[in-house]
Order: sequence, then structure tokens, then C-alpha cells
Amino acid sequence: MSLNTILGTRFSLIQAPMAGVQDSNLAVAVSTAGGLGSLPAAMLDAQSLRRELQVLQASGLPYNVNFFCHQAPEHTSDAELKWQAALQPYYEEFAIDPSTIPVAAGRRPFDDEMAEVLEEFSPTMVSFHFGLPNQTLLARVKARGAFVASSATTLNEARWLVTHGVDGVIAQGLEAGGHRGHFLDRDVTMQSSLLPLLQQLTPHIRAPVIAAGGIADAHDVHAAMAAGAAAVQVGTSFLLCHEAKTSSLHRARLRDVNAPTALTNLFTGGLARGMLNRVMQELGAQNTAVPAFPMATQSMAPLRAKAEANQRDDFTPLWSGMNRSGCAECSAAEIVNQLAVGFGR
Repeated sequence: MSLNTILGTRFSLIQAPMAGVQDSNLAVAVSTAGGLGSLPAAMLDAQSLRRELQVLQASGLPYNVNFFCHQAPEHTSDAELKWQAALQPYYEEFAIDPSTIPVAAGRRPFDDEMAEVLEEFSPTMVSFHFGLPNQTLLARVKARGAFVASSATTLNEARWLVTHGVDGVIAQGLEAGGHRGHFLDRDVTMQSSLLPLLQQLTPHIRAPVIAAGGIADAHDVHAAMAAGAAAVQVGTSFLLCHEAKTSSLHRARLRDVNAPTALTNLFTGGLARGMLNRVMQELGAQNTAVPAFPMATQSMAPLRAKAEANQRDDFTPLWSGMNRSGCAECSAAEIVNQLAVGFGR
């Protein structure tokens, strides 16, 4: 069954939550056009989350809120010093004293404070990345009547999610931009591109499967639905939209639809897909000196700030899926309408 009847939307189309490049403005635009707009909450504090949810609730439209639910690692100075040693030539280049860099995680997992804020609202859907929160927190979310979904990169993860209470599974193919949602099967050689993943999941999962990764046009939508998906989730194609907060540096790179992408751990410590830039080329897209997710963020932050001030993206995470053919500098509604043609084929 298609998800639009459950979610109260015109189309079975979910805008992927993209922390750092969007806010409620994009989510409202997508929901207005007939899809399900999403708000990423991983980089928000409780006050900011409340403010954004007030906008979404006031719209009267269906919406999704997305949270990370990783286990925050304990900070260790040894891990931080190892990472900063790898970055030392860049600190010297930009005259940065690494001892002045504060310790911060950069991404927040779903917790009691965020659950308390969420209980003031009635989201249509609540989605998670990196598994699920503990059963107590999950019960608080489900008590709001929200449709609960989470990302899976393998059949094993999908089965675990269904066993632990999700209403839907987001099948994240290797083509997807941003962070991999893996939480049990962290070896990417065990993961696959979207259509093979759908073929693995749909015969075995007794829950709606949402296809994510590499969906850029109506043909991709049709292919995913034909493979058994109940809905599609699209992110990269919205990055150039008028309503997105994507930076000018990031937008400039996205316009090159042929630029290669790679999975990298340099920016947060977690594997995420983005376009190649200087630091990825010089340190390697994946480096063993990087601390665990999300502790790598803060040591990279001053380098990013210095480079961006000089209009350089040397240290900027340029998140992008492998397929940017759907990126267009237009309204989010135009992207939704173009993709929606795929549901009618």
C-alpha cells in the first residue's frame, strides 16, 4: 500500500531531512506541494526545535521530524589529539591554535529533553537515523500517534527495526547523500545500491518500505515503486531549491552533475557521502585518525570557517548523493511535481 493515504499527503513522496542545509521553510514548501516535508533535528537545541515545530504545526500540513539516535561516545583527549595531529599542517597554514578549540559533539541524539519538546506537537511522522532510541523514548513518540520510521542499509537492520517497533523502514541505498544510517552492519561492503536493497527487503519485511538513495526524476520514482516501495524519500534534488539554506559554495559544486562523490568520515567521524574536496583528496576520504562519530566535527570547524571566509570549500562537507541530475534552481514545488509524474506511470 502506498503511504500517502496513511500520511495524509497527495503523493507518496518524503523530502529527506538534511541537517545544515534546510529548516522548516523547505519542509512547509514540500508539504504544500503534496509531499511530506521533513525537519532535521540533529543539529538543533530544544529551543530551536520548538520554534521550528511551531512553524510546521501552524501550517496545518502533515510533516516529518527526524532525529539521530546514536550513542554519544565518551570524549577522550587521546583521540582528539590524534585527529588534530593529522590536521596540524592545515592549522599552521591558517594560523589556528588547536588548543583553543572547544570540545563539542556537533550532533545530538534524541533524548528526554527533545522528547519533551516533541510532546507539545503532533507530527505526522517521526523518523530516526542510526537505529532507534530506547524503548521508553520510543513509546513516548508513538503515544503522539506519529508514524515511526528508521533507516536500514541491510535486511538484517530492517528486520531489527520491525522487531523493535517501527511502522515503516527507510531503505537507504549506497547512492544516498549524507550520513549512512547503518547501526548493526557498519561494513559498507555488506550494503548495496537501492534497487537490490529493495529486492532484498520487500519480500521479507512486514512494514511499508520507503526507498531512499539515487532518486532524482520520475523514472527513478517509478522504478522504486515498481520494486515494491510504498514511498520514496528524496534529498539531493532539493539542495538547489529556493527554499533550501544550501550555501553558495555548496550550490556551486552541486551544479556540476558529473563531479564524483565518496563516502568520508573526515567531517563528523561517521561515514557520509559528499563531493570530493581538498581535505578528502589530501587525507583520503576515510582516515583512521578520525575520532568516533560525531566527535570529529569540532576540530575541523575552525578550518572550515577560515577557508569559507576566503570563498574556498577545502574543509566544507559537500553532502550529495551520487545522482544530481534532478538538482534545479527552482521552487521545491516544481521538484515535487516533476517527481510525482513517476507515480502515474
